[in-house]
Amino acid sequence: MLLLFLSEPNWKPDTAAAAAESGEQWISLLSQLESVIWSVMMASGGRSESRLWLSNTVSSIGSLTPRQYRDLFVKLLRTKPTKRSLASQLWQMIFEKHPRLAGRVLARRSRILENFFQGNPMRIMQWFSHFGVGGTEHRKGAKALSQFAFVNRDICWEELEWKGKHGQSPAMVATKPHYFLDLDVLRTVENFIDNVPEFWSSVELAESLKDGEIFSIDMKFFVEFFVVLMYKDDARDVWEAVDEFLMQESFSSLCHHLLITLEEREFCAFLELLRKHLSPQMGKNDFGRTSSWLELLLSRSSDFDSIDQLLLLNAVIHQGRQLLKLVCDEEFGEEEAKVRDIVSRIGTLSSSYNSLVPLLSKCFKMKVVEAIKFLALHSWVLHYALSKECKTPESWESLFLRNGITFKKSDKYALLHDNGLSENDDSESDDGVSIKRKHRKKKKKKKSRKKRRDFSDDENFDSELLDVDPSDNGLDEQTKTESWLLSTDAYSASWTNADLPEHLSKICFSTWMKWNFARWTNLD
Repeated sequence: MLLLFLSEPNWKPDTAAAAAESGEQWISLLSQLESVIWSVMMASGGRSESRLWLSNTVSSIGSLTPRQYRDLFVKLLRTKPTKRSLASQLWQMIFEKHPRLAGRVLARRSRILENFFQGNPMRIMQWFSHFGVGGTEHRKGAKALSQFAFVNRDICWEELEWKGKHGQSPAMVATKPHYFLDLDVLRTVENFIDNVPEFWSSVELAESLKDGEIFSIDMKFFVEFFVVLMYKDDARDVWEAVDEFLMQESFSSLCHHLLITLEEREFCAFLELLRKHLSPQMGKNDFGRTSSWLELLLSRSSDFDSIDQLLLLNAVIHQGRQLLKLVCDEEFGEEEAKVRDIVSRIGTLSSSYNSLVPLLSKCFKMKVVEAIKFLALHSWVLHYALSKECKTPESWESLFLRNGITFKKSDKYALLHDNGLSENDDSESDDGVSIKRKHRKKKKKKKSRKKRRDFSDDENFDSELLDVDPSDNGLDEQTKTESWLLSTDAYSASWTNADLPEHLSKICFSTWMKWNFARWTNLD
């Protein structure tokens, strides 16, 4: 039965020589595993997706203040060469989430709309044709057009074109505003473009722009306009709007929307800027957070050679279930055989609770990034072994007892879906993102089903439904699974056999990190 090493061992091995030899064996085997996992990730075309996984972990960092992450993104936006793709995505976010911030900026530059509408009948009709009916108010550009026409009727009323046989006088339209429905909007606005330049810098038009609704007409045009204002004109009010938006938006949302636009070298530059905002002061209890390992690594060390190390680390720590699916895929049969052999050989080193000491001692003397890597790799070894060895409720309960985990059987059953996840899965789901596989052949097994008298009269009964045994309260053996409440998380979640390998491997990694962190801290 597997040892999870959740109880802190005796840090003094029997002999220094034996410990050194065992430690070298651990490192050698885990290094081989690292090579296999990396080759599978890259063979699956997963570099871009691995970066997405890492971005998701970065987004979970919660220690930054709004002012800190505002400064972080502003520094990145101002870094040479110009980050046009990043800026474009940022302005698209502003238009969608806080359009008034950009609307105020555009209102000060309303004159550019003269060129925006010139020669574009569709844009003109989208913005200026919303005259009220039945007592409702004019909206958007229609309101601006009517208000300006009344206030400046001496210079522009004759430029209004009407659909009827004769035009309407200001006095008549003032008493019957619905007459504006007879206005030939397209010809009128074209006249204003040619003959009424005052309209394009008017207060009336500016007011219609402040809510930012106009951006929906052609977001691409306005994104480009604002990017030019940022980088070519270095407009102060534009950067102020950026500052205000970054302060209002959450760090998580900004990461999810903006980091995907970065090239790899830009992403590395972002991580370097992020490192300067992270505090190296962490406590043992911080290691329950998703991003704790990354915060520790970035804040205490800048010695990782390339982003590859971070991609691998993050995949092993947070995408363990996804990596397991990849390794076990028929496309990677040779690689899985290597993994199986490595896991078996590591198992021979794990004969007692003290057998992890040589590895921990080795990690204690390494650079932080290397130490985290080997602890994470060994936690994935346990993930793999648990998924292969624990198949029955009895095997899980035996594992709990041997490793000092107290448990209670949950009073509810969970339904497993085709992806192996349960409905009450409380672990972090990896299925939102999956490494793309090349030239894959998936074999689907059809589940056998029996005809049941209960449904014989229903011709529309879904033939894909699983059989139901009344004695099992509607759950058959293919979908019913035991679940447990565990002391590992203070009995806060119900864990099924589909979820336990990932949950327990993460608990192990977090526990070992606390031990090593305590020793690193004492060294400081």
